Amino acid sequence: MSVPAIAVFAGGTSSEREVSLGSGAACAGALARSFPARLFVVDADALPEGLDPAAHVVFSTLHGTFGEDGGMQRLLDAAGVHYAGCDSASSALTMDKTRTKETVGSRGVRTAPGVGFSGGRKPSAADLAAKLGPRVVVKPNDQGSSVGLSLADGLAALEAALGPISSGSWLAEQWIEGRELSVGILGGRAMGIVEIRPKSGVYDYASKYTKGMTEYLAPAPLDPGVGDAVRSAAETAFAACGCRDYARVDFILPRAGEAFLLEINTLPGMKETSLLPMSARCAGLDFAGLVREMVTPALQRFRSSIPAFQT
Repeated sequence: MSVPAIAVFAGGTSSEREVSLGSGAACAGALARSFPARLFVVDADALPEGLDPAAHVVFSTLHGTFGEDGGMQRLLDAAGVHYAGCDSASSALTMDKTRTKETVGSRGVRTAPGVGFSGGRKPSAADLAAKLGPRVVVKPNDQGSSVGLSLADGLAALEAALGPISSGSWLAEQWIEGRELSVGILGGRAMGIVEIRPKSGVYDYASKYTKGMTEYLAPAPLDPGVGDAVRSAAETAFAACGCRDYARVDFILPRAGEAFLLEINTLPGMKETSLLPMSARCAGLDFAGLVREMVTPALQRFRSSIPAFQT
């Protein structure tokens, strides 16, 4: 049976471009061990030149706006190109943190109390504090990599966090202290749980991408019952949002009670040292094996629709 080439997308136009370039290079190298693979560096909100629906299956590592919010997925669908990962509808849903919270909450997954707002009509710090308490997390409603994240402890800090905001979609949430956990989902099933321990106490952009600023425990040291509950919540959230193939689901686990969902990442960081590969290693999958499993369902969809590849 002939094998289509894997077109690895990297770069993009969002604030997470540099992160994506690293993910793409790592994945292209790993996929090349099992398939013909080509790296496409994406520089515009458009399909790259040379992409052939009859010869390519896309493995995207585009993070953030347009790459992860359903924009690129809609272009691929319109062009008849098969691709790994979530479709356009679930990508758009999970990129919207407020809609994600509403969707998973309806299935019994806990989420932090929050208030969504637009930058042009932002609430006052006093109103937010009255609804959420004095310690509040303020973050963009539709960005990843903790871009724009602020943790406000007290009314003055909350006023300072709101001050620069003048546009965009935002989310303010009650600041819940606890252990940060991340769970990889592959084929609808949860893999290992990774605990994230930033040395600064805040898992912001710097803690994510500055070497030595964060400790990762994989697998996370959790009581078996707690671990089972977190994995079950991750699988429920994945299914509730209509995700397919793979994703990464993040939680905060307070000292007492169940974990709260933070977000679902449909195109998470994909260097060998990233959270999803860490989760996979807990389940016995090395990096090359992980990316091979991640692209396999898309290859199956491709073969079922392209007659030349069915024999």
